[in-house]
Amino acid sequence: MMTALLRLCVLAGFWLLAGVATADLPPPEKDPELRETLKRAAALADSFSDRFDAEVWLSDMSRRLEQKLPDHRFRIELLKHVHYEAQRAGLSPELVLSIIEVESNFNPYSISRAGARGLMQVMPFWLTRIGRPDDSLFRVHTNLRYGCTILRYYLDKENGNLFQALARYNGSGGQRTYPKLVDRAWKTRWYRQ
Repeated sequence: MMTALLRLCVLAGFWLLAGVATADLPPPEKDPELRETLKRAAALADSFSDRFDAEVWLSDMSRRLEQKLPDHRFRIELLKHVHYEAQRAGLSPELVLSIIEVESNFNPYSISRAGARGLMQVMPFWLTRIGRPDDSLFRVHTNLRYGCTILRYYLDKENGNLFQALARYNGSGGQRTYPKLVDRAWKTRWYRQ
């Protein structure tokens, strides 16, 4: 009996941590804390044309990302950084979200078999090549800055050909598998409404 009770308590704790036991919480669109977080983020997000656009985009993308990233504060901060770095590099924020999904499935601590790190799976050799060996590719802002800059560079080198730029970004040369995965994620999950 005690083992079953202990197992039940552990399972209940797991589900609470996983965000499944949220029946007593309001739905995201009616959550006042989430709304205030979005408002603050929108007010501080200087890459948006206006506050209303920021609130709409952050709310929409936050809703789509909620299952992968249950912590709404982290989710909003990530989305603000994605939007800012994408806009700074002249990229679509939705494209960057698609790349992140394919590369790391939104795990900022992801490491590939080849050693690429973070959300956008940036290779660590870049740190020494640009003279910034102390930068951390696990830091969201840094990873996004590097990843967006690298993609922009490849887009320019490929004269705007996104499929070729994505293949170069991924290191897959002329193969189309990776660009198709990103394109599918972009068209099915991260499209702009």
